[in-house]
Amino acid sequence: MDVNPRISGNLISIQSSSYENGLIKTQMMTRVFFLVWVFFVSCSEQMDPLLQKANEEWIQGRNHSAIEMFNEVLKNFSSGAEAEEALFRLGEIHHFSLNNSTQALIYFQEVMQMNRAGEYSYPAQKYIAEIAEFGLKDYDQAIIEYQNLINNYKSENENGNHQYRIASIYYKKQNYEQALVELNILLENYPRSSWAEETKFKIIEILYALGRCPEAREHYRHFNLEYSDSRFKEDMDFVVASCLEEEGHLQDAYNRFKALEGRYIYPAILKMKLVGIEKRMKKQH
Repeated sequence: MDVNPRISGNLISIQSSSYENGLIKTQMMTRVFFLVWVFFVSCSEQMDPLLQKANEEWIQGRNHSAIEMFNEVLKNFSSGAEAEEALFRLGEIHHFSLNNSTQALIYFQEVMQMNRAGEYSYPAQKYIAEIAEFGLKDYDQAIIEYQNLINNYKSENENGNHQYRIASIYYKKQNYEQALVELNILLENYPRSSWAEETKFKIIEILYALGRCPEAREHYRHFNLEYSDSRFKEDMDFVVASCLEEEGHLQDAYNRFKALEGRYIYPAILKMKLVGIEKRMKKQH
């Protein structure tokens, strides 16, 4: 499928950058929180000594030593909480420390096979979905995995995040109509999601990209009433101005683009728009 010219470049894009940046920060903090967790658990003397030592080895960055110890734990415990944690930690080591997403995926899948209702089931399933999307770029499988999270774990806030990922993946696949469907599902099922504002903005972008400018302007009107100080205001003003330009309302479009000077994040694109409209208006006179 060809890239829609309305959506190429910086003009229109559903990007997962904010989500991916948050994901990276979360991964960087994993060891910090985990170290605190190991300390409290070890103090309460509830952890198997070998499992505790393996965790400590990983925290200290001795990955291969930790792997050997976690494998020893698996020899001692073929099932149960210790085995589930050992498999999960092996997945984390390969995912975070060794950058081996393929092997990590195998471990996380083993966690799911061992106990889908266990303590590590949800985080393992979440890692599986993220690896499919960001690591393997297997978008069709990622959609399935995010849908599994929604179907099997009832958390409105988290499921709103997963629904947003599904919509973003359809956008990556250039299936803009389905992306629009998925965004509307998010608003219907998870209206209090932290993604609600951005979702409504993305709907306006996609409507413009699909050439449905009257609908885009109507959504824009409702959006401004609901989010008067939105961080997406300049981007939406740009979209509406682009709609007006394409519909032939050149002076109105020019005025809206001009009002964005000094505020729009991509000044070069804005200047290109203004120059282009000026040339078109000169030809009309």
